[in-house]
Amino acid sequence: MRDFQEADWPQVWAIIRDVVRAADTFPFDPDMTEEQARAIWIERPPGRTVVAVDGDRVLGTAKMGANRGGPGAHIATASFMVAEAERGRGVGSALCRETIKWAEEQGYAGVQFNAVVETNIHAVTLYERLGFRILGTVPRAFEHPARGRVGLHLMYLEF
Repeated sequence: MRDFQEADWPQVWAIIRDVVRAADTFPFDPDMTEEQARAIWIERPPGRTVVAVDGDRVLGTAKMGANRGGPGAHIATASFMVAEAERGRGVGSALCRETIKWAEEQGYAGVQFNAVVETNIHAVTLYERLGFRILGTVPRAFEHPARGRVGLHLMYLEF
């Protein structure tokens, strides 16, 4: 695990492109361009973008920062994407644990995930295992390509 470097972008973009085009786990426009993805994914300090690597190969990536500004800036948020070939090997767990550690070290009061697709069972299970709880679900808020409209969970971990 390390901070994102410019040379990582081609591999990070490939992961983002594949995840977003699948349109089954992330509420981003499937037609998102590389420029749009870069603007959304690469956080500026005090936020952070990281990559999970094996040698020169990027296995997954995460972005993290304040969920909102002003009076809500004490709550962090994050997003994670793992290369399809690397799923089920603990990469997502490592990225999430890194985010939790970072958020605690930065003095956040907790981490909030704003839109976890309820059919993304692997993510929901992982987050719950790491202590997150579902605060609520917006019904039919996500247009899943195979299951139609499904809910989006709001999940939270308080420190």
